[in-house]
Amino acid sequence: MTSRRSKGDGGLHWDDDRKRWIASVTIGYTPAGKRIVRKGSGKTKTEAKNKLKEVLRDHEDGLTIAPHNYTVANAVSDWLAYGLAGRAESTKTKNRLLAERHVIPDLGARKLRELTATDIDRWMERKARDLSDSTLGNLHSIMNRSVMRAMARDKVKRNVVVLAQVPTGQPGRPSKALSFEQAKSLLDAAEGTKLEAYLVLSLLIGARTEELRALRWDHVDLEGRPDGDSPQPPSINVWRSVRDGGDTKTRKSRRSLAMPLRCVYALRALRSRQELQRDRAGGTWDADGLVFASRTGAALDAANVRRSFRQIVKVAGLDPKEWTPRELRHSFVSILSAEGMTIERIAELCGHAGTRVTEAVYRHQLRPVLLGAAQEMDRIFRRPKEASRDGGEAPRP
Repeated sequence: MTSRRSKGDGGLHWDDDRKRWIASVTIGYTPAGKRIVRKGSGKTKTEAKNKLKEVLRDHEDGLTIAPHNYTVANAVSDWLAYGLAGRAESTKTKNRLLAERHVIPDLGARKLRELTATDIDRWMERKARDLSDSTLGNLHSIMNRSVMRAMARDKVKRNVVVLAQVPTGQPGRPSKALSFEQAKSLLDAAEGTKLEAYLVLSLLIGARTEELRALRWDHVDLEGRPDGDSPQPPSINVWRSVRDGGDTKTRKSRRSLAMPLRCVYALRALRSRQELQRDRAGGTWDADGLVFASRTGAALDAANVRRSFRQIVKVAGLDPKEWTPRELRHSFVSILSAEGMTIERIAELCGHAGTRVTEAVYRHQLRPVLLGAAQEMDRIFRRPKEASRDGGEAPRP
């Protein structure tokens, strides 16, 4: 006759539906008096009891372990749904696409409890054959944050992703700079188009495209103060961007930039055209006061700018696939350097702490309006009619 199991040993029974042995034990009661039961299952009695012992050990360690079928896909989906709160929509979209294309198809079926650092290492090495360093870093970040969130919610004991290194990927698309002749051709091709002022400001003062799309007319001074005690040239105040919250890339990116005359002329022409468009639009005109806007005054998105930019690039005799609007900022620095301006002076004009920053990442310091770049760009890009009217030197051939 089989002896009765001792009190606290739990129970063991066969589940016909699952075709598995189920070992269970009561570990306590809720405030409402409901039993708290922990279970382990297996194909044999021994396997079921061993699973239950593992669950009980985890409970004694203070861990609430998720079901054994909780997968990497579950963890990543949970992070995408709740871990990106407050982020820009573009950030959410980018992470979702990367997860759906690379993470979930490759690792999604893996049970999170069984995921190892070796799994991550091998996966990253395979991805490194086709993807860039930047994309590999993003994939590692998605996995790391997903598992960290799962660990914080007692779905897994530890985060093995932090133990894996990000390998070196394929070289990304290098940023380029226009030569003087290419830049001149581009400006000539843009003259009279709706994107002329946008390109002129990007190239001649080095403003970021994300900053120009958020530029408002009340942040533009087309007259300056030439007769004041402290003369100031026409300038723009770069205080906003299209980033989430409207902030610039960094706090030090808030700055005032002097404008060459060509920028002033282009903006004046744009303002005149925009006033006509506003009159035609009537009550449908968006009243945000944006400098660069659609025919109804609405904000331009990146796709609008790229499409118009590529058309101008093609007219200029360049390959539209080879150039992007952000490379106008690189060209700003490159052209000043080619004209003999020292890297130290360029770093100062760009607001950089040192020359190494100028060569790597173009970040501005918050400084007063600087005249140097505007004067140099006036000299380089002066049109024949401007030179004859102002009595300046002849334009470059």
